[in-house]
Amino acid sequence: MLMPITTIRMPPAEIPDALRLMAWLSPGYPVGAYAYSHGLEWAVEAGDIRDETSLLDWLGDVCTNGSLRNDLILAQHAHRAAQAGDGDTLAELNDLALALAPSRELHLETSQQGRSFLDATLGAWPCAPLSALAPHLPGPVAYPVAVGASAGAHGLAPGPTLAAYGLAFVQNLVSAALRAAPVGQAAGTRIIAALAPRLTRLAVEAQHADLDALGAATFRLDLGSFRHETQYSRIFRS
Repeated sequence: MLMPITTIRMPPAEIPDALRLMAWLSPGYPVGAYAYSHGLEWAVEAGDIRDETSLLDWLGDVCTNGSLRNDLILAQHAHRAAQAGDGDTLAELNDLALALAPSRELHLETSQQGRSFLDATLGAWPCAPLSALAPHLPGPVAYPVAVGASAGAHGLAPGPTLAAYGLAFVQNLVSAALRAAPVGQAAGTRIIAALAPRLTRLAVEAQHADLDALGAATFRLDLGSFRHETQYSRIFRS
């Protein structure tokens, strides 16, 4: 005789923080990250990325001198605002994050993923503090703001949140490279391992950075994102 199956829903507080982060930042979370390459597809077309070494260099610049560093700083400040229940500051931070996107495609990349992340988290991982903050983010939401605010509202520690965000960012771009560039899975795995120490340092530094520390110097990537808009053949949205 078959016994009836009982569905047990654990309170969020009883779910380990690491498990929550793995779920939120996994490729299966419904944010559509697979559709974006953050300018990587154009870099392959232009010949900037042609092998493992050039991909590692390109990703290293994006991490240290480009948008990832900014994202980690923004996520940290969103985390802090969420823990304080400060919706007005969170809204202002979101406006700043969206304004930092240098092109239409990169704006779409962060705003679509952020909106999707926040909506998915509100639906699947509800908590009262996040629900109280949500009305302050009614429209487009920058991805790092959505992740930082959700983690802060759920009481997750900022250090692991930022480190996990950075790793997920790199893993997604390596996945894009496997589809667009002449590199294989073994090379992609080596690249992720090589960048892991840098991601750890960036996460630590971002926890102590103020908003005046925001800034990027990846001009070729920014210009490439404009050119990608009219690229003849492409498989990614950015």
